[in-house]
Amino acid sequence: MSPKLKAYLQLCRPANLPTAAADIFAGISIAGLFAGLDAFEIPHSNFFPAFILIMASVFLYAGGVVLNDVFDIEIDKVERPERPIPSGVVPLWKARLFGFILLLVGISLAFLVNKTCGLISIFLAVAILSYDKFAKHHAFLGPLNMGVCRGLNLIMGISLLNAMENWPYVLIPVVFIFAVTMVSRDEVHGKNKGNIVLAGLLYILVLLGVYYLHCVYTGGDLWYLVFLALFAFMVFRPLINAYKENSPANIKKAVKAGVLSIILLDAAIAVAHSNIIIGLIILLLLPLSMYLAKQFAVT
Repeated sequence: MSPKLKAYLQLCRPANLPTAAADIFAGISIAGLFAGLDAFEIPHSNFFPAFILIMASVFLYAGGVVLNDVFDIEIDKVERPERPIPSGVVPLWKARLFGFILLLVGISLAFLVNKTCGLISIFLAVAILSYDKFAKHHAFLGPLNMGVCRGLNLIMGISLLNAMENWPYVLIPVVFIFAVTMVSRDEVHGKNKGNIVLAGLLYILVLLGVYYLHCVYTGGDLWYLVFLALFAFMVFRPLINAYKENSPANIKKAVKAGVLSIILLDAAIAVAHSNIIIGLIILLLLPLSMYLAKQFAVT
């Protein structure tokens, strides 16, 4: 792989992209795409639109993280000069153009699915730009904005079948990503025990929230509890380590685990509305993310 190509891929945070796909899988499961189907039965009429929507989400996420680095150029010159833009491997104007093209492709793909998905993708793109340019510099609005981005991504999946009565599920990724983003604050410098404690409490709230919503909205497969337990293990173990030894390295591990564990959270949400096979399909995204995380930075 050429250094130039690797630099552009690095800007897209490849390890994070499967988590965006997992959000859509969870959303279309909540919407009922897989409800009442046999384990390996696929609803052919909706398969292609679902695939297009997954790709739309991936492009939107990629565009967001590219533009995040574009707007962070001055900070990265000091704190992370090895990144593609401050190092000069990718010129700033090319990175900016690349990011906006990715966003536009994502929005276009969403409109190909249906008008509702397209409109939500526009709101998502605006939320992404809001975070990248303004909100991330605010201690409260930054994490909230990031959570809203994930919530909109989930509801974009739900909107495939216009099952908007299930909108309360959006609160789960909003709260969880708020917590993960809080942990990432001062990642470079450490000393964020207060944020870690708050994140731990919010993680517990997320677990209770998934359980409650599943009780209210579905009497589905209890296999979801297995995925939920795996999710809890994956996020709490590094979080506790980061609290015990509040170093930048441990904080980074806790953030990385939080980002990648979204796949397990989405699998837990999806299984209760479908079956364990759908959960296992989503789970396959986790080793892919973990492999890519060894090749490219997650944060």
